[in-house]
Amino acid sequence: MKSAMPFRGVAVPEVRKLTQSVCAAGRPLDFGEWVDTVLALYREAEYREERYAALGVTGYRRYREFHTMQALPMYEELIVTGAWWDLVDEASTRVGRILERYPKELRPELISWAHGSDIWKRRTSIICQGRLRARTDLELLYACIEPSLAEREFFLQKAIGWALRDVAWFNPKETLRYVRAHKSQLSPLAKREALKNLLKQGVISKIP
Repeated sequence: MKSAMPFRGVAVPEVRKLTQSVCAAGRPLDFGEWVDTVLALYREAEYREERYAALGVTGYRRYREFHTMQALPMYEELIVTGAWWDLVDEASTRVGRILERYPKELRPELISWAHGSDIWKRRTSIICQGRLRARTDLELLYACIEPSLAEREFFLQKAIGWALRDVAWFNPKETLRYVRAHKSQLSPLAKREALKNLLKQGVISKIP
């Protein structure tokens, strides 16, 4: 783990368990209090587990209704200032929840992120649909992948591979079609990640 922020050594599952119990024991927060609590934990964190706790508060079931476009600036801050996969990837799943509820509103924002200079916002735009499976907006996914195809940044190529592998769970032919169509642009890493399960299942015998 690359982190200038020290760890206390508490495992992530235990941090999540503790966060859930604290959220359950406290009174319900309104939207503004929820945002303030998350940002205070995240901004003032001295140990990385405190940032994990902030993300745990965002995912608590009581606050699912707060995943609206109004919450997007908060997640943008968590992603940009977190700037590493362990924090960004969990925040990305929350952005995915917003996308589920507000696809038309969030779509242009994600495309803007995909074309931006911040690699973590670009990564988020690519992987945020992971939990949607068969409801994945493929047009949006490909629009978010396209600006990063030529990049050789590890975390972007890994994201592309993961996103395409998620598509393969419900539509393996589509993943294979996309990889073949873009084989000269995709990095070996992205192709390997995208087709990993198809290789294991014997659907293909080698990476195109």
